[in-house]
Amino acid sequence: MVAKIRKAKVNFLTIHGLLIPKTQDDYLKLVRLCYKFREAVNVAIRLQLEDINKSEGRKILCRYLNNWWYADSAWNYAKMVIEGCKVNGSNPKHIHIKSKFLISYAKSNECGNRNVRIDDREVRIRDSFSREWLSFRHDFGDRFIKADKYTAKVVFRNGRIYLHLSLLFELFRYGVTCGKLIASFDLNSDRINMVIVDRNGRIRDVKSKHFPEVTSHGFPKNKAKDVRLKALAELLDYAYYHGVGIVLFEDLDRIKKRRFTKNRKVNRKISKFAKRELLHYGVNMALKRGFKVYFVNPANTSKIAKRICKTLGLDVHCSSAYVLAQKFINSLFY
Repeated sequence: MVAKIRKAKVNFLTIHGLLIPKTQDDYLKLVRLCYKFREAVNVAIRLQLEDINKSEGRKILCRYLNNWWYADSAWNYAKMVIEGCKVNGSNPKHIHIKSKFLISYAKSNECGNRNVRIDDREVRIRDSFSREWLSFRHDFGDRFIKADKYTAKVVFRNGRIYLHLSLLFELFRYGVTCGKLIASFDLNSDRINMVIVDRNGRIRDVKSKHFPEVTSHGFPKNKAKDVRLKALAELLDYAYYHGVGIVLFEDLDRIKKRRFTKNRKVNRKISKFAKRELLHYGVNMALKRGFKVYFVNPANTSKIAKRICKTLGLDVHCSSAYVLAQKFINSLFY
């Protein structure tokens, strides 16, 4: 059961907040700015595919945005989109961004961000055409943290305006654990299973959270997400206070696509479950608590679990988490 493992690492974390326009005029100016930024990004993609250098490209983009800092952000974002397209094996020439949006990347010694300023009461966004600051109220809930440096992105979705802030992950870390035990997780649509083992592979504890109602017809998607996140957070807190130092998750990058079955009920559960999204949140929550987080190749985990579950006295899902832990332990010695 020797398996390749990789350590999870997060440098930046994004928090999301709602923007509420103070005046209709500010709203319309922001819409125009976002349309122009989208146009500039599409132009930047074409320029980079034509091998135009960055200095010359930003001069061209300034004609669209009337702001060097916005032009620089549009160029950098276009470069990231092209690189992502190539990684996925797609043709960058077919890229065409349709949604309006705005990005202002973080700059050193710019009070967090040159074009987007935030305080406790409002968000101010620089309009490069009227040369005014557009004012908006914000709602980040309890998640907003003041930072010296952040990247800001404005997006429009379902008739609302949202502000995404990318901050250094260290600002969110609030726990440090010195535990020696290992907690392995098996994430499913209607349950989350955790098995805690020691360095010798002996089972020290087993905990599960069941929530079958989230896969039923008509259950709200956002509410299902909240239920899963709450369950995962409770299990991570339990691990934190019970001597765990390492957390293991399945390496979903090694799974190319979802595997559907002949059972319609099971397929419905699979289709309603955003496993990668839950895993992403799980990694962030674990790192915030100070755990070391690793991804383990899940190949054949379920098959092995079915063979040994009766011997272990556990269900298949807990056995899968145990197999994942054994793979990790074995990899430490080979």
